[in-house]
Amino acid sequence: MVTVFYKSTRDSSIRVESAAAIAKGISEEGGLFVPESIPSISMDELKSLAGMNYAQRAAFVFSKYLTDYTDAELRYCTESAYTTKAFDTENIAEIAHLFEGTYMLELWHGPTCAFKDMALQILPYFLTTAVKKLNMDKKVVILVATSGDTGKAALEGFKDVPGTEIMVFYPVEGVSDMQKRQMVTQEGENVTVCAVKGNFDDCQSGVKKIFTDHTVLDALEKGGMTFSSANSINWGRLVPQIVYYVSSYVSLAESGEIAYGDLLNVVVPTGNFGNILAAYYAKMMGVPLGKLICASNINKVLTDFIRTGVYNRNRQFYPTTSPSMDILISSNLERLLYDLCGEDSETLAGWMKDLAETGVYSVGGTVREKVQGLFYGGFCEDGATFATIRQLWEQEGYLCDTHTAVAVDVYRQYLAQSQEKVVPAVIASTANPYKFSASVLQALGAEQLSSDDFQNLAALETLTGIASPAQLRALQEKPERFTQVISRENAAAYALEALGIPT
Repeated sequence: MVTVFYKSTRDSSIRVESAAAIAKGISEEGGLFVPESIPSISMDELKSLAGMNYAQRAAFVFSKYLTDYTDAELRYCTESAYTTKAFDTENIAEIAHLFEGTYMLELWHGPTCAFKDMALQILPYFLTTAVKKLNMDKKVVILVATSGDTGKAALEGFKDVPGTEIMVFYPVEGVSDMQKRQMVTQEGENVTVCAVKGNFDDCQSGVKKIFTDHTVLDALEKGGMTFSSANSINWGRLVPQIVYYVSSYVSLAESGEIAYGDLLNVVVPTGNFGNILAAYYAKMMGVPLGKLICASNINKVLTDFIRTGVYNRNRQFYPTTSPSMDILISSNLERLLYDLCGEDSETLAGWMKDLAETGVYSVGGTVREKVQGLFYGGFCEDGATFATIRQLWEQEGYLCDTHTAVAVDVYRQYLAQSQEKVVPAVIASTANPYKFSASVLQALGAEQLSSDDFQNLAALETLTGIASPAQLRALQEKPERFTQVISRENAAAYALEALGIPT
């Protein structure tokens, strides 16, 4: 087995193995770790995954990327994470037949009812294994910026994990009531949750700045601690997402829905670009994926970039009914651009410098053409989101959340505009509809909504006859533990204070 090393997008001279990349989370100069080369998967290897369960398929994919982990370590990680104790289905990720040639990949059967569980149930095992492999004697402090789902999934994954602390920052007005309730009631002795004035980008920029603040890092070092990340800037968060695209292709071929070698389009609702980037890596490995369809809400910075090659975050920010996508700075796009510009870290760093200083960068014609050859970008406003939820329920008997509805609407736009022959497609369904019960109720025509999200949850159950997840119902009785609200400029000081480290 060839060892896969990881380089930084902003300094290609940096070269580490996967355990170090996962433990660090982000490179010292602010770059993201990427594999030096993308490993391949042959058609025979794909066929060999048929008959395996999800944990076994995951271990196989991870063996391609995490080459410094032993087979026994990978089995320990996957068999510990992907169990019916954590997920409500033996398949871990379910595939529903939506309409002809179109399939819904349900990624929300984990403990927090969102797709982030697919990665954040296994990341603590990756990280604690890496710490042992690297003989680190420091406590690892996990910093997380969240637009809603990552925060709770990370808290649930890392709560009471020995040798770790986890701190989650969320935009005070930028998450749903249920998402907020999930976070502020979180149990665990090693968890901290804090609201930030502003939107997700304010949270994300505040947290990323901490990683490169040498005053903070020196204080942490003296306190016997080190930072890591559970956001998708951490390679250990991204690599598990590759698995479900590999696995869903095999499952569809195994069931006869497609034949091995057939193209399968992928549709992903995304704001931070991590979930769809994982599909790109699966495609580059050799999985026969076709067009990668990037679905945005009205905060359509990614749609505009794919169409023009110009990334411009200088625009009005809109709070929407799909809040996990309310993002104007898409961190993981950096990994794609590094690959498409020939791993030219100097050029990439220049674009990121322009983004930080002016809010705009342009990638030029060659990279733009590569992006457009791989991706289709579209967006969906709240009105169309609601109409799609209602239509899917009335015509297909399928209940989906707001983010998934954005993906369905954009996929229909793609079908209307595309001149290619019909290709089967899998749509990533990223959250259980009950996480956004008020919006789903409104979409289905409810005349009155309650200010109490648990009453909305009960009303949606009555209207649809579909039971809500027990873990969401249980939140009603849990006390709020975390009420702190700060400005993004105070994130570093708050983190050190919460950790008991003098400044």
